[in-house]
Amino acid sequence: MEPMRAIHISSHDGPGALEVVDLPEPEPGAVLIDVHASGVTFPEVLQSRGRYQISPPLPFVPGSEVAGVVRSAPEGSGFTAGDRVCAFPGLGGFAEVVATDPAQVFHLPDNLSFVQGASVPMNVLTVHFALAHRGRLQAGETVLVHGAGGGIGIAATQFAVAMGARVIAVASTAEKRDLALRAGASDAVAPEGFKDAAKELTGGKGVDVVVDPVGGDRFTDSLRALGQEGRILVIGFTAGEIPTVKVNRLLLGNKSAVGVGWGEYWMTNPGYLQKQWAEVEPLLAAGRLDPLVGAEFPLVRAAEALELMDGRGAVGKIVLTHGR
Repeated sequence: MEPMRAIHISSHDGPGALEVVDLPEPEPGAVLIDVHASGVTFPEVLQSRGRYQISPPLPFVPGSEVAGVVRSAPEGSGFTAGDRVCAFPGLGGFAEVVATDPAQVFHLPDNLSFVQGASVPMNVLTVHFALAHRGRLQAGETVLVHGAGGGIGIAATQFAVAMGARVIAVASTAEKRDLALRAGASDAVAPEGFKDAAKELTGGKGVDVVVDPVGGDRFTDSLRALGQEGRILVIGFTAGEIPTVKVNRLLLGNKSAVGVGWGEYWMTNPGYLQKQWAEVEPLLAAGRLDPLVGAEFPLVRAAEALELMDGRGAVGKIVLTHGR
């Protein structure tokens, strides 16, 4: 069997310790994909330090999003050799070849490149679960999106707009705020003073939904930014600190703090990923969800890609390319 190039996390010393290795290709059996691009997500940064809930024994190949071409697939899987796909392997995506359960593989619309396709599975499906399922977002509501210049933030902005909502984007630099406006946000503000800005922009009413992949010390002001029956969607903690909730703040205004555990949900609900894809694929094909890639690195420079994300330097999605 031919060796393939891959990336190993072989210690918990951070992104800079990632190693380029040659490994045997995976055995056929699942959907075998020749990878053209791999998406970079914040969980890989956490895994490089041993701080993520999914932390396999060392060494292992990280990477949860890929796009490429099917080399082979089981009969009846719905895929055949030559299909353009994106996939959510969960692990192993920072490699030239991956083997993935058919339930976690999706036909890639013709209008999307492989680089764009590698930006889709985790971000778009997470925000679909967050806004449509957990947040019960309705057309005409207003959504405040933290981290709006990153992959999750851009996906949340575009999906909320596609659902008929107004988006107020919160991002740390002018460049990131400009990108959020390109993604469809009606307004973009700095983290400093975002609560007051949100109140002003809604005529004192407050926002209906907060998308929060950041956590940290913004959380209390996010609750204060909510209007009557508002919901804050807890997606992650890129700020590092896990906030606490004083539940009296939920009583005031009948507000809700809603956990968004997409991975836990789809793993215990067979068929859910394909149901999600059936709803988001038309939006991707129509260009209403348009992954905005901010940086591309060759696979062998995966450590640099994770260091950029770790330093909050990402503007848009970060993707690894495989030179195919």
